[in-house]
Amino acid sequence: MKKSNSRRRFLQSTAQTSAFIVLNNTTSTTSQTPSFTLEEVTVRALQAGMKSGQYTARSITELYISRIAEIDKAKTNAVLELNPDALAIAEQLDRERQAGKVRGALHGIPILIKDNIDTADKMQTTAGSLALANTSAPRANASDATIVEKLRAAGAVLLGKTNLSEWANFRSSKSTSGWSGRGGLTRNPYALDRNTSGSSSGSGAATAANLCAISIGTETDGSIVSPSSCNSLVGIKPTLGLWSRAGIIPISHSQDTAGPMTRTVADAAILLGALTGIDPRDTATANSRGRFQNDYTKFLDPRGLANARIGVARNYFGFSARVDKLINEAIDVMKRLGATVIDTELPNKGKYEDAEYEVLLYEFKADMKAYLATRGTSIAVKSLQDIIAFNEQNRDQELRFFGQDIMIKADAKGALTSPAYKQALAKCQRLTRAEGIDAALTKHKLDALVAPTDGIPWLTDFLNGDHFSGGCSTPPAVSGYPHVTVPAGYIHGLPIGVSFFGTAWSEGKLIQFAYAFEQTTNHRRAPQFLASADIK
Repeated sequence: MKKSNSRRRFLQSTAQTSAFIVLNNTTSTTSQTPSFTLEEVTVRALQAGMKSGQYTARSITELYISRIAEIDKAKTNAVLELNPDALAIAEQLDRERQAGKVRGALHGIPILIKDNIDTADKMQTTAGSLALANTSAPRANASDATIVEKLRAAGAVLLGKTNLSEWANFRSSKSTSGWSGRGGLTRNPYALDRNTSGSSSGSGAATAANLCAISIGTETDGSIVSPSSCNSLVGIKPTLGLWSRAGIIPISHSQDTAGPMTRTVADAAILLGALTGIDPRDTATANSRGRFQNDYTKFLDPRGLANARIGVARNYFGFSARVDKLINEAIDVMKRLGATVIDTELPNKGKYEDAEYEVLLYEFKADMKAYLATRGTSIAVKSLQDIIAFNEQNRDQELRFFGQDIMIKADAKGALTSPAYKQALAKCQRLTRAEGIDAALTKHKLDALVAPTDGIPWLTDFLNGDHFSGGCSTPPAVSGYPHVTVPAGYIHGLPIGVSFFGTAWSEGKLIQFAYAFEQTTNHRRAPQFLASADIK
């Protein structure tokens, strides 16, 4: 196994016997899933429905709750828990609307968020781990994550929490994405025996399966864009600091960010702008001053690729002939839409991946300890060492299928003052920024780079772990630069995404390009929940 594959695996997660039994007892290749009134509905359509009186926030929320009850456990297993206050929140928002107050584009819109994002309510925040189960956000000073505060202020209905690869997949190098000790295995709605990818597995599967209007995932390296690609979604990994990370269970302060996972570029743009802004709880957001937008919908131009200069990062192709063919067809569309397309290579591929892993190990230990301190007396674990010990004490539930070698390596690291850490971080940032993405853009005066987001969704394999084949998430992840993926089509019914990425704070341009491509191709289609892909 290549080290790049190993590194990606630890950002995704593994599987559970009960889910394995469900998969193997699902023999039909046809869908028995009932029709759904809100299937593939957009945020704007929901707003129009509430404005006309066709829907209310409560009726929309009820429809999603019924949909989850009807199909989630039997099919996708994407939702860990529902918010018991969701209907009350929706009713309050309906009263506001009746009184003439509409907070904005998210008013009354149900959203699911990943279970590593703090909520000061009746829901848990566990990162999928039993070590944090039956606890909540810190009760003494009950605080939402900053992005949750912004969601509430914008009028969103917090519908529930999604499953994820446990600890955002930074536990074992032999994991299978989509599994957590608390939630079991999340399944891909396009073929239930295929993987969702990770670590935002539940957010990806739930949004694809129309269990919510929109969702939020988090990424360290690939954990928004990869499950978005594998579930035929639009995913945006923002520039580091565009969204606050305060109140999010961390891996790495130099790479972590939350971001939108939606069925359309327009919905992603709406959500992205609603949660930007400076946050004193996260110093990285200070860098967004004068650069963030509160409204990214102004970049939704169906002619947005005309006169664009797009570089094709050819050294991120070649891992699959089928994927290459599909992405080359996508590039032909970009040309027809007026883009100048230039073949190039992204510098330094393979030269910083070991340094990235070193940085993540150091930061995981330090950042996890700092986060756990915010949970006060509500949890028993106070450090990475405590988590490791908990897992050992609960081997039958937590370590039954794979170990915790990454956690053990991280716990052995020293402080962030270590010269080894500082050198690795400096190397990563230099080779991916000025000498990486920025160098490639400058060489040919490019607006953005494109490449395949990920490979074909692989068969879930409990014994051997993930079968990640390739993708382009690492350069924008390590640099902290923005990355947008959009559906590019299907291979035997399995989703493939195409990526647009560029320099820091270029979300507007990337949304513009992704929207023009999406509006021309309209590749996304709803999943059929087949037991297996039709590869005859």
